Amino acid sequence: MSATIDLTSADARPRPSAPAPAPAKRSLLGLSREALGAALVEAGVPARQAKMRVQQLWHWLYVRGVSDISEMANVSRDLRTLLDEKFEIARPEIVEEQISVDGTRKWLFRFPARGAGRPVEIETVYIPEEGRGTLCVSSQVGCTLTCTFCHTGTQRLVRNLEPGEIVSQLLTARARLGDFPDAATPQGAIVPSEGRLVSNVVMMGMGEPLYNYDNVKSALGVVSDGDGLALSRRRITLSTSGVVPMIPRTGEEMGVMLAISLHAVTDELRDVLVPINKKYPLNELMAACRAYPGLSNARRITFEYVMLKGVNDSLADARQLVRLLHGIPAKINLIPFNPWPGTDYECSDWDQIERFAELVNQAGYASPIRTPRGRDIFAACGQLKSESERMKKGDRLAMEAAIAV
Repeated sequence: MSATIDLTSADARPRPSAPAPAPAKRSLLGLSREALGAALVEAGVPARQAKMRVQQLWHWLYVRGVSDISEMANVSRDLRTLLDEKFEIARPEIVEEQISVDGTRKWLFRFPARGAGRPVEIETVYIPEEGRGTLCVSSQVGCTLTCTFCHTGTQRLVRNLEPGEIVSQLLTARARLGDFPDAATPQGAIVPSEGRLVSNVVMMGMGEPLYNYDNVKSALGVVSDGDGLALSRRRITLSTSGVVPMIPRTGEEMGVMLAISLHAVTDELRDVLVPINKKYPLNELMAACRAYPGLSNARRITFEYVMLKGVNDSLADARQLVRLLHGIPAKINLIPFNPWPGTDYECSDWDQIERFAELVNQAGYASPIRTPRGRDIFAACGQLKSESERMKKGDRLAMEAAIAV
């Protein structure tokens, strides 16, 4: 059975009024090397020392994975005092950790209030497999796209995540899994038997990454830096529902692998399932894919296709999918629909999914059927939604019971 670990304080008693909080410190997480150097100089670090200090901090933040400035052993005490006065390297609060029967982990992260706003919550998912471990990262709090089959799309957009908030999801997950040097693997962690525990990152969590382009670009620059977290750009995949004008820039400036949340082969249906299609229809989306910088058989585009019973799963749809993708080096991920309370959709019958996959495969496209992971903890594709916006507990238990049958 799945497990849930509530990591919030059990003491909910009223507390006396506190004095006005001090001005928020600036986070060092997610800053580029150049921005980090500029921040140090602005804080009073001599310019001639800044480059060396940046290298020191980079190592402690992204190689050693420290979460407290006081742990930076080879940084002078005076500099640590200065850094502690001006900056922070705080990670999000882990409100809840859920562990699926299949080893998938989902964290509910809470970030503190920003400006006059309120604290916000997002979800991040870790999927362990033999030889690899994939972290599904969020880019926004909520989503603005309202894709009708997606649970996240029913939560209104609250705000974009900042680069440090995106990077800190990876830092927190690695720390929780014991994936930093000298860190012990936590009891009960189900992880690959060898190699890095978080070997791949997919920008497929909450939000549309290309509607938070600058922050996502900055964060992925930190994640792929060879002297830090050092994830190859070929191990980073960005998924978009089809923000066509930003697709060329993604290839040119980020150089990561691209995934397209497709789900329909006609404009009429895609307008319903993925409403951004009304702005950027299929002919424009396919043209942008064909022109994606670096596209080749070695750097294929992944097309995600959720299988909806009686909606988009006919063999005629499969044939049209093949025609639609003609000439694009591509892989098609067929995703059995993951149910959530209130949805009008059902998952296609397994036999039909296999027939669909066989037809696409015979046309020369790899078309793996994605094994649903973490359904029992609502961590599967299309199910993410922060707990503050989620269903009532009774509805959730009823759905979990239905999934288990």
